[in-house]
Amino acid sequence: MNGMPPVVPPQDWQAALDRLRGREKDATRALDALAAERRRLPMVRFDGDYRFEGAAGEVGLADLFEGRRQLVVYHFMPPGEAFCVGCSGFADNIGRLEHLHARGTSLALVTPAPYGRLAAYRERMGWQVPWYAALGTVFNEACGLGGGFGLSVFLRDGGAVYRSYFTAARGVDRLRLDFNLLDLTPYGRQETWEDSPAGWPQDEPYRWWRRHDEYGAG
Repeated sequence: MNGMPPVVPPQDWQAALDRLRGREKDATRALDALAAERRRLPMVRFDGDYRFEGAAGEVGLADLFEGRRQLVVYHFMPPGEAFCVGCSGFADNIGRLEHLHARGTSLALVTPAPYGRLAAYRERMGWQVPWYAALGTVFNEACGLGGGFGLSVFLRDGGAVYRSYFTAARGVDRLRLDFNLLDLTPYGRQETWEDSPAGWPQDEPYRWWRRHDEYGAG
């Protein structure tokens, strides 16, 4: 049947699964080794009077830590006429923050855009993650961002703030739960860049992306 995986006896399926899981374990060990290397990265002092506007008014970078030692910042793309669908999908995949908080880590979205616009969109999307307006473009520039997206990690030691890690593009992509779950399915993300068998359903990357309240809206 076209567009379907082959059907085999249970023992053949188990043997193929065992081979794949062996390679998955190798990949997991490689990811563990990368995480260990990441924990040993040097840091850079992140000085500057960066100002943000949030639900409680104007704050500084240290306030984004909410009293914790570690901070993960998702640099949400500045909106044009509309907010980025990809960044919206990333934020949609953020779950409860208590699990991060239990390990002394805060998470925040930051965008150089008027806070009122961010707050209205956050309410529409039903997000709980804090979202801050970067006042001016200095913060994004200091993080090496133009108008794109990315993810930065900061560490606080008293009043000193350090930047320990940054990633963008596919480095952020792999953090999305929906993409990781789709990668476990026979059809994957169903995008043309994927290495899939002939006859698999695929279309151009990004074309299927919607804000969560727009699927099925025609």
